[in-house]
Amino acid sequence: MQKVMLIFGTRPEAIKMVPLVKALEQADGFEPQVVVTAQHREMLDQILELFDVTPNVDLDLMQPGQSLAGLTSRVVERLEPVIADLQPDVVLVQGDTTTTFCGALSAFYENVPVGHVEAGLRTGDIRSPFPEEMNRVLTTRLTTWHFAATDSNRQTLLSEGVDPASVFVTGNPVIDSLLKIRDQIDQGVRSSQTDGLFARFKRPYVLVTGHRRESFGGGFESICTAIRTLADRHPEFDIVYPVHLNPNVQEPVNRILSGISNVHLIDPLSYEPFVAMMARSFFVLTDSGGVQEEAPSLGKPVLVMRDKTERQEGLEGGVRLVGTDANRILKESERLMTDDLHYRSMAEAINPYGDGQAAERIVSLLDRLQSPASEEAPDLATAAAIPVAGGD
Repeated sequence: MQKVMLIFGTRPEAIKMVPLVKALEQADGFEPQVVVTAQHREMLDQILELFDVTPNVDLDLMQPGQSLAGLTSRVVERLEPVIADLQPDVVLVQGDTTTTFCGALSAFYENVPVGHVEAGLRTGDIRSPFPEEMNRVLTTRLTTWHFAATDSNRQTLLSEGVDPASVFVTGNPVIDSLLKIRDQIDQGVRSSQTDGLFARFKRPYVLVTGHRRESFGGGFESICTAIRTLADRHPEFDIVYPVHLNPNVQEPVNRILSGISNVHLIDPLSYEPFVAMMARSFFVLTDSGGVQEEAPSLGKPVLVMRDKTERQEGLEGGVRLVGTDANRILKESERLMTDDLHYRSMAEAINPYGDGQAAERIVSLLDRLQSPASEEAPDLATAAAIPVAGGD
């Protein structure tokens, strides 16, 4: 029985790790060990409840006003005895959070192999996004097996000198979760919150998300100015903005956008209603990493309000990088609103991030990588050739 420890602590990580938990539970020969740091408490719990996952260990480390240094030290200190006690055969981490890096480091200290899900993302700027870009780079150096979402991510890792035999293209398990929830919503299995949103927002609307710390200050002022102008010029559209609870987001958003009739500032949404709102939106304005993968899978164009993105593949299809400049955000938004041919070219673009079977591929690879019958890694040509289809 192969013991696989999955370490995560935030909502985005959980969304991408729960398909692996479920796939491991259903596969023969695996014992999943779910360890959550609760780097984010409430948002993490929403995903665990939605997908019916009960952690084996909950470190409950979130503290009010926590610093990166304080969180890092707490995670490493608390993970060491957990790994020593449960003795996993492999530790899986996902993405680029503080929990991701600390999970990989703790496993390394305990001489446990590390599998990195969503490996190979890069902007090339260690300060953007901060601290995620550095977390990715450091996690790569601690990783044994790299599960990349796309071939472009694989090529990035190879260019950094990572052993080709350790890199596998699997798709991104965020699409596994997304398509599962989308199908449930379409089948009428949905929450009262989702039904309430459907009843409230019946006109065409733009969905907005924004929370990146590198945009705090002038960047958020500019984003809000663009949204205000867009709402004024296009009263036929609603703008729906679930506002992040961070005071650095709340202050400029409420100051600049409150009181505008077709701008709706609402509380943050849990995952199911957020997927529902994405699926019914006209297009999405965001600075989120995950939304750049999710919205194109639902056929929704995405304008990314960041200067750099680690998800370059999307820029060839349904995603445009617009930064935080108000004029550019406004120009690209109005083009989607008024140019049907341009809109369809983005909405109908192939999604490069997967087909909903990434978790099954990763579990299959783990079985082969850890098989006592073979002392070598599986043939890379076979693993890398796994088809990762676009669309749905």
